[in-house]
Amino acid sequence: MNLLNATDVRKNWSVTLDQVAHERPAYVKRTHDNVAIVSVSTLNMMLSGYHFCAKEFKEKDGSVTLSAVDLDIVVNEVNEQAAKRRLAEYIKEYAEEFYEEYSLWSKAPNRVGHIPYVFKALTLDTEAIEGEIICQAGKN
Repeated sequence: MNLLNATDVRKNWSVTLDQVAHERPAYVKRTHDNVAIVSVSTLNMMLSGYHFCAKEFKEKDGSVTLSAVDLDIVVNEVNEQAAKRRLAEYIKEYAEEFYEEYSLWSKAPNRVGHIPYVFKALTLDTEAIEGEIICQAGKN
């Protein structure tokens, strides 16, 4: 692996970002830390195997409840379309809040598995998240 020196990257920041955006990710070493810099398009490719799956429950009152399989988010709306939209909004909001407190949540044992979904949601708008939600029949 071709590790770049942090001092050289700092001196050539624009060149490094151009290379990341148009050529390939960069691996940077600073003292005891190694970091990767990737473009959003590369990040999206890396996360393409992650999907927002939800169990769908038809309630007695005719409403629809969606429960995200990999995230602790549950919504109830009048129909599936409205529930998917609301779930997408909550996923986006959760991702933003997680990222704001990343140093806390990324170390929490019950939240560490959310990291790929958080970054996927951060790279998408709410409409795109809605399109990524896969509903599976749940058991009432």
